[in-house]
Amino acid sequence: MEKVKVMVVDDSRISRMMVSSMLAKTNFEVCAMAENSAEAVALYAKTKPDVVTMDMNLPDADGIECTRRIHAIDPKAKIVMISAMKDAKLIMQGRMAGIGSFLQKPVSTNELIDTLMIMCNENVGAVAVYRESYVTTFAKVLQQSLVSIFGIQSEIEIAQNEESVLRVDGVAAVIGIVGEPKGRVALYMDSETMYSLSKAMLGMDPQDDLSADEAEAAIEEAGNIITGRAVSRINDVFKDKEMRITPPGTVIGSDIILSNPELISFNVVAKTSYGDVFMNVGFARGV
Repeated sequence: MEKVKVMVVDDSRISRMMVSSMLAKTNFEVCAMAENSAEAVALYAKTKPDVVTMDMNLPDADGIECTRRIHAIDPKAKIVMISAMKDAKLIMQGRMAGIGSFLQKPVSTNELIDTLMIMCNENVGAVAVYRESYVTTFAKVLQQSLVSIFGIQSEIEIAQNEESVLRVDGVAAVIGIVGEPKGRVALYMDSETMYSLSKAMLGMDPQDDLSADEAEAAIEEAGNIITGRAVSRINDVFKDKEMRITPPGTVIGSDIILSNPELISFNVVAKTSYGDVFMNVGFARGV
């Protein structure tokens, strides 16, 4: 796979070295480093990177002005601001200048790579975009949320759903996604897993009594929280797409069939000590 070229703009040599180190063993290759705006513009024109990481504080012009100068020579330039500051006014000014995403120092390796991957996947096929830019984020949020909501670890697997329907045995919390892109998320599991997770979520002991309505409500709320977290994370990265979620609904029973003929969907499986937790993430076929 061809390397994705990254230019790092930061007045701090240490910060430039940190970003370079984070990307050293990835598909991203640092093709240029600049310590001021003038050098950044000259190197951008020379190296033509796929994406730029931009600091706010530069000695000759701030990161927003540097972004304007780069966009003057390439209106399609992809720029991520990595700064110690990340306030609403800065983000608004940066959006207007053409900055696509904002990260706050210190940035983690996963956060940086996820953001660069989302920004650089716009020109590949829809399946690849949805998997790498969206579904991977949903899977990571699911794994993190299983820890924060239920207190359990998991192993995650992702596979494209080749069927035009989704088959569920047990309970499914279904959440719609509106905006751009449109889609649907279903968090589902068997009844035994539902009760175990619901009791863990509510801080109950395994032997405590829990009604079916209460267990279903707990899974519905968990689906709402997980989907909301994932959508918010994606919205933080994309400057031109704004997704929102609809109120969740729950279905329960045996051999439930959810139709999704118009969606490109993926099955995410989280293997836990309480049982398998499934999440189907689907989006409209146009990116």
